[in-house]
Parts: sequence; C-alpha cells; structure tokens
Amino acid sequence: MNNLYNNTISHKLSVAPMLDWTDKHCRYFYRLMSKHTVLYTEMVTTGAILHGKGDYLSYNDEEHPLVLQLGGSDVKAMTECAKIAEQYGYDEVNINVGCPSDRVQNGRFGACLMAEPSLVADCINEMQNAASIPVTVKSRIGIDDQDSYEFLHTFIEEVAKADCKHFIIHARKAWLTGLSPKQNRDVPPLDYERVYKIKQDFSQLDISINGGIKTFTETKAHLKHVDGVMIGREIYSNPYMLTDADNDIYNTNTVKQTRAEVIDLMVPYINETVKDGGRAWHVLRHMLGLCNGLAGARKFRQHLSECASKEGANGQILLDAFNKVTIN
Repeated sequence: MNNLYNNTISHKLSVAPMLDWTDKHCRYFYRLMSKHTVLYTEMVTTGAILHGKGDYLSYNDEEHPLVLQLGGSDVKAMTECAKIAEQYGYDEVNINVGCPSDRVQNGRFGACLMAEPSLVADCINEMQNAASIPVTVKSRIGIDDQDSYEFLHTFIEEVAKADCKHFIIHARKAWLTGLSPKQNRDVPPLDYERVYKIKQDFSQLDISINGGIKTFTETKAHLKHVDGVMIGREIYSNPYMLTDADNDIYNTNTVKQTRAEVIDLMVPYINETVKDGGRAWHVLRHMLGLCNGLAGARKFRQHLSECASKEGANGQILLDAFNKVTIN
C-alpha cells in the first residue's frame, strides 16, 4: 500500500472517525466524491491490532489521505501500533483523547486521558521516534468538572512539547459519568470560541475544530479562526455534500460528480465485495442518505434496506433503488 500523502496533507476538511460507520467501504464511497477531504478510520484499539484475530487495518489504496485513529495509553503498545500503521501505509496516526464511553475509560484511553497530558506526551514522543508519520491528537475541551480554559490550555501545552503539531478539538466537554456516548455528542454545550482562543494562544500549531458543524458555509466561517474543520454525522446523513468539498473548501476547479456517476462507480465495487465473500449491505448501508432531498429518496432508502441483505444481492440493488428517484 502506497503512502503518497505523508506530510503533505491539508486538514482543511476531514470526516470524523465514527465507530461502526467509517469503515473501509464507507471511506471508499466518500473518496469517490472528494479527492482532498481527509478520511479517518473508526477508532481501533491497540489490543485489536496487536492481539486481534482479524485484520483491523486493511483499506483500499484509493482512500488516501487516510488517518488511523488509535485507542490506547500503554506507551509500548502505542509505539508498536504506530510502526505497524506506517508499514501499512497510513498517512498519520491520531490518538483518541475524546471518546467518553465506559468501555474506553476502563481501558484507560479516550477522554479520560485529558487528565493525563504527560502520559499522552510520552506516547507521542515514543511513537514519533519509532515511525516517521505524524502523530496527532483528537480531544474534547474538558472533562467533567475539569472544564476551565486553563485545563485545556495546560493539556495542549504539555502534549505539544512532545512535538505534536496537530490537534482536533471537539468543542464540547465530555461527561465521563452520567451521560451516554450518544448524549455526550449533543448535551454538553458547544464552545467554539474556546477552540478559537487555543489557536490564538498556540498559533504555531494546526488546530482543527469539530462538533455540530453542518454546512460548508459554516466550515468556511470556522476556517477564518482555525486551520481545519472536522464533520461527522452530517456527512454520514448527507454524503452527497462531499461532491462540493474540493471546490468549496480546497478551491479546486473540479467538475462535480452527479449522483448517477457516483452510483456507476460504486456498482463494480459492490460486486467485487460480494465476489470476495462480503455482503452488499456492508457497502450499501453507508449509501442510504445519498439521495436525501430528492423526490423518491424515501423509496431509495426503503429499497436498499429491504433488498440489500437478501441472498445474492449485488450492485444491481443500487441501480434499481436509484430508478425510484426523480432528479429535476
């Protein structure tokens, strides 16, 4: 697997790592619509990589620029995984310091690591000594009652000393007790200004902002204050917006793909997946929102949901579903 993008990635726009969602099929689909948007894997734990029975790191070569999001806090294991990620051809490794779930806390990683900046710095130090690809951090603005600006400033300052140059900050704090991961994505209020202030105080660092961003108009407004914007659920719900990303955010002069063109490119990919022993649904579940906003979008979703899991389902399911849509 070729690593062509290392150290040249522009993080102006990225798709957030989303557990159970941003797998290799999802990322392949997204890459067809935007050549420049940075894609992230789902969070993969060090244990899964080092001791798991499956290959948790496989991807399609077309997915670059591609970042592996890693969950863990054991310095030795994190370092080993950084080396493996480089061997696989990933462009960067990102450390998860933002996930609030109980399972993650029990493994001593995710958002609870915000309280241990020196441990995060140790991981980065060793990882960057062992591998030549950049190591970055995705965090929250705070955890529980440790949610002052000073707390966040100290965290960034300590971790940046280990030569971490890029931080993605979800502009909400995380409640480690009392809220589910789903509630943690909506309940704590957004504080974009706090992320802007971090960029002002650490102008030498690349700072990306994440949380509640829905449009490229909002994205461009944020880019006046920070270096990058990460969008998650909105792109998953409305993936076709990615066809505007290269022109709107990266200022390229690209001919925007039609939905029909995207579908024509996905059909052989689905057929190949089925031929290799996968199921059509594994790919098509990520495409349910492709026709949102068009007449017949509901029938499109319905057809995929009802037919994609059936025995023998292949790319034809997608073509049949698209025939139910009216394009003005």
